Amino acid sequence: MKFALKLLSTAAALVFPLLAEAGAIDQLHRFLQETRTLKADFAQIVISRGGRKPQQSAGTVAISRPGKLRWDIQKPYPQLVVGDGEKIWIYDSELKQVTVRSAGQALGGSPAALLAGKNELEKNFALAEAGELDGMDWVEAVPKAGDSGFEKIRLGFAGNDLAAMVLVDSFGQTTQIRFSKLERNPALPASTFKFSPPPGVDVVGG
Repeated sequence: MKFALKLLSTAAALVFPLLAEAGAIDQLHRFLQETRTLKADFAQIVISRGGRKPQQSAGTVAISRPGKLRWDIQKPYPQLVVGDGEKIWIYDSELKQVTVRSAGQALGGSPAALLAGKNELEKNFALAEAGELDGMDWVEAVPKAGDSGFEKIRLGFAGNDLAAMVLVDSFGQTTQIRFSKLERNPALPASTFKFSPPPGVDVVGG
């Protein structure tokens, strides 16, 4: 009887943590299944491998799944990324340059694919529970493609909503993003995801 109880307690010790930690990936799947459109404010900090002074920026993000996104950095320097489902436009007003890439090439195993892509997470990413930190449940996503430019991506959920992302790129640079004023399934005008290069800018790619 004691041996049976010991076996039972050992099994429980192994199984219960797995059950307890099964929530974050489920939260990610449920969030994507229930979210057709999204908009939010974001604050972003980029930390280099050497730990030099972090670069801070802020702006707004809008997403219409699958494939459409608008990442609008407003401070300290404006930069705009717009995806219309077929192409990704990256506009740097300081450089007066627009870079154009195909959506499939640009998304792939990128962080944008986690939020704006189709519900094909396991096709492009290996997902793992990453525990709880700062009051959030975390999922770690490792791109399966070796050329994604990212080593790993962590997504933090507070309740049912995405609250943060941490991106570690292939150069050891870490980007921390916090979301606020997040709205799920708002009505977004079609113009949100359309972009025409301003007159006089250089267009690269296409």
